Amino acid sequence: MTNSQRKALREIINYVRRERLPVGTHLPEWTLAKLIGTSRSPVKVALECLVTAGLMRYDKNRGFHVDGDLDSLPPEVLAHLSGADDPLYLKLADARFHGTVPESVTEADLTRVLGVSRSEIGKVLARAQSEGWVEKEVGYGWRFLPMIDSLEAYEDMYSLRLAIEPAGILSAKFRPDLDQLHALRKEQQAIYDGGYKSMTAIERFESNARFHETIAEWSGNRFALQTLRRLDQARRLAEYRQARHNLPRQAIAQEHLLILEAIEKGDNLGAASYMLQHIEAAWRKKAVSAVFDREPMTIPAETDALAAS
Repeated sequence: MTNSQRKALREIINYVRRERLPVGTHLPEWTLAKLIGTSRSPVKVALECLVTAGLMRYDKNRGFHVDGDLDSLPPEVLAHLSGADDPLYLKLADARFHGTVPESVTEADLTRVLGVSRSEIGKVLARAQSEGWVEKEVGYGWRFLPMIDSLEAYEDMYSLRLAIEPAGILSAKFRPDLDQLHALRKEQQAIYDGGYKSMTAIERFESNARFHETIAEWSGNRFALQTLRRLDQARRLAEYRQARHNLPRQAIAQEHLLILEAIEKGDNLGAASYMLQHIEAAWRKKAVSAVFDREPMTIPAETDALAAS
């Protein structure tokens, strides 16, 4: 599967779980495409994958319908979900993490170190640039930006989040979108009610990032949202290295629900206080569980947890 097809597969599964859709529910391709924000092509591939796995059924005249329990996914579907990233992209990140490539490097250097073509390197560097951990230098060079590769780097990241997220809730421009809030609550409630047991590491990470980035968006501060997105993008690389650490996902979902409840009641001061405690607790859990070893990076197994928050 391509990245866009894997994303469609994850989002369809998340949607069915979040809405607790019963067997027999019709899932129109165009509705799902609009919901995910993509074209119908990757949606159709994802639905066909679920048909093959026995979780959906397809009728030529009636389309796709739920036909199984998506809380329990067969190995072939989990393989698609856990293989959620480009191996060359992870290989480049791992090479930089180990110091195999210097801070400043050319594409020609990378083709020799990684043993791939110039066009493949170009695509991976373009993605790394868009995700904020490499930048183009004048001429033919590229410069790697700081990565989250130590407890000190994690401390810097959490310190910045502590300055941004609670303050965003207290901003005079803070305006929650109630439709988005109800969608977030439904998702976090589903996780709290047991969904965390069957979610893949990637699903857990994405639901967590969606929660925090959506609240940052409500602050009305475009730079706060942009900064948080960059932090999450950089954090993904570090979390892939530590996917084996099991963290209390149900308790985290409960903390998320507490924050959302306060926001809906208009208690921004309470919500900001809960957010502050939530991020501080996440940092303490990370400080205890994080291990920055020098073993090769691996894509997380489908049952391993990612970050605490």
